[in-house]
Amino acid sequence: MPNQILVVEDDEAIAELVEKHLQSAGYRTFRAMSGPAALSEIEANEFALIVLDLGLPGIGGLEVTRRVRVTHSTPILMLTAQAGEQDKVVGLETGADDYLTKPFSTQELVARVRAILRRTEPKTTDVVIESGDLRVDPGSREVQLAGRVVETTGLEFDLLYFLAAHPSKVFSREALMQQVWGDDRVVDERAVDNLISRLRRKLEVDPSDPRRLRTVWGAGYRYEKVDA
Repeated sequence: MPNQILVVEDDEAIAELVEKHLQSAGYRTFRAMSGPAALSEIEANEFALIVLDLGLPGIGGLEVTRRVRVTHSTPILMLTAQAGEQDKVVGLETGADDYLTKPFSTQELVARVRAILRRTEPKTTDVVIESGDLRVDPGSREVQLAGRVVETTGLEFDLLYFLAAHPSKVFSREALMQQVWGDDRVVDERAVDNLISRLRRKLEVDPSDPRRLRTVWGAGYRYEKVDA
């Protein structure tokens, strides 16, 4: 559902605070207090977004993200008590769309939620891209390869669509960060590399020798059209 958000947090006080402010912003919230409970909720309901704490009992937040990404592209906003950059990059590499480090302001939380949902909403004014056996539809935010639907996260879709819309043009990591995350980005260039790596695993016959998503050493990345 477009306004349903799952809050996964084992600290009851934090969970209540997050839910209160999300509800005030017009969202309907569900709560899970552990990793297994979160996975059960995700299988039983359709969510627009998941607010997910890393430090969960039963199954940790990173493992929950990995399992969710097998079958779902639901955006994930990760909450972490770890301030280290590497922890944040690991979260993004696993499949999170954005993260907040505790303690955070509830205003920033709501702003991040809105930004993620705005990025991932269908854009019916954009054109469908068909390149060989690859089809990228911004209206449904669906990617098909040889007629098979390929699950992508919001960030993966945005990066792929932008590159595929400008075939053969080289973009620096900085330019791609601006395009995907915008002015409020909180990541470094490694996050772009991680997105490219994830897309290659999903779209390339041989991810170690990519034909579509090409590295231009010292410059960035470009998309090349590939005949079916």
